[in-house]
Amino acid sequence: MEREEETYQERCLAVVLLDLIGSTQFVERFGAYDAARWFQYHDRRARTLIQRFNGREIDRSDGFLISFERAIDAVNFGLYYQMTVPQLTKLNARIGIHWGPVVEVQQRELDVVAGAKPIELEGITKNIAARTMSICMAGQVLLTRDAFARVRSRSNSMTPRDTRFSCVGLYKFKGVRDLQTLYAVGCDIKVLQPPPGNAKVTRVGGPKRIRSRARHRKWLEWAEWLLYRLALISFGYIVAHMYPYLKYKFSPLINRLLEIYEHYR
Repeated sequence: MEREEETYQERCLAVVLLDLIGSTQFVERFGAYDAARWFQYHDRRARTLIQRFNGREIDRSDGFLISFERAIDAVNFGLYYQMTVPQLTKLNARIGIHWGPVVEVQQRELDVVAGAKPIELEGITKNIAARTMSICMAGQVLLTRDAFARVRSRSNSMTPRDTRFSCVGLYKFKGVRDLQTLYAVGCDIKVLQPPPGNAKVTRVGGPKRIRSRARHRKWLEWAEWLLYRLALISFGYIVAHMYPYLKYKFSPLINRLLEIYEHYR
């Protein structure tokens, strides 16, 4: 017997918004047919990860709306997606994660047959996840403080070993009363940097740049750190070695500048 009315259930879930960056330009460049085939390949790869981490696809457009019963599964999905899918598809994406209460609407079977989604999510949690996703940089995974509180010190065997979190700042979301503290998660310092705001998200404060701690640095980061300091030492050595020559060469100019300074002081 078909349901005559939709059903409503309130529960707490991790809501994930995944958005492909530049999808419109991609279609314009390659044409509708080739773009459709490429997007289908992307979606198959993404759905494999959704199933792997026990997620549930709610909707799909230029990305995905996904729900997870555990926040750590949502984070692991975001990490593995950014580590694998963009390299395979050459499509960059941004991912926002929020944990909170949602109203889960199960549609009538008649509406599903007519094309409605079987399950829809309603509530401010979905809006906050969307706002969080909107300011992500390419390849970045951002999560709210509520989502971070659910995953802090709760990694599991599926979480990459070199996963790091960073607090990227305090943001004001349009239409949301409370300020939101956002965190980035990733395995590379480049994706842990604070993103700027946009028309609907205002950056209120926070660090301008996230630096790697010594225990977190990879060998490339150590090489960059060492080369930068060697360059400074070399520059200082060259200046000190050439100082007598520079002093002799430019002493008339320096004396003239000092005279002008004394005259107009």
